[in-house]
Amino acid sequence: MSSKLLLPNRFKGIGWFLFIPSTIVGIMISLTGFEARWLKTIVFAIFNDEMMGKSQSFSLIETNVTNTVVGILFIVGAVFVGFSKEKREDEFIAKLRLSSLLWAVWVNYVLLLLAFLFVYGTAFLTVMIYNMFTVMIIFIVRFNYIFHKNSKLA
Repeated sequence: MSSKLLLPNRFKGIGWFLFIPSTIVGIMISLTGFEARWLKTIVFAIFNDEMMGKSQSFSLIETNVTNTVVGILFIVGAVFVGFSKEKREDEFIAKLRLSSLLWAVWVNYVLLLLAFLFVYGTAFLTVMIYNMFTVMIIFIVRFNYIFHKNSKLA
């Protein structure tokens, strides 16, 4: 992976600051269905299809943006953590970064294939929502695990 495409190292700390709390809050939201009342607002929607309601295109709708805010914080945090340079960025780290990304994509698609085979109904929609985030989670976990395992050996 070209280091030209990586963010400066200072973004990694900001990323962890966003990634960890948004992951925890996202898990809590998925388990409890919590929505912050103060995050109900009017937003512009390109398309809105409410259950048992009418479909709307290019309109203003009133909705709770708790999931949106947490999702954005998670994505920004995960991108900052996953794609920031290490303090010492060398060929080994570049190779580790690339192999971790490839490994994460493989694992993600194996999980997705299993979901296609064994999960049906509205539960499949939930699996697809989680699937949006698993590539970055697997990549970050594997990269950091192998990086720290190898830095202890050196």
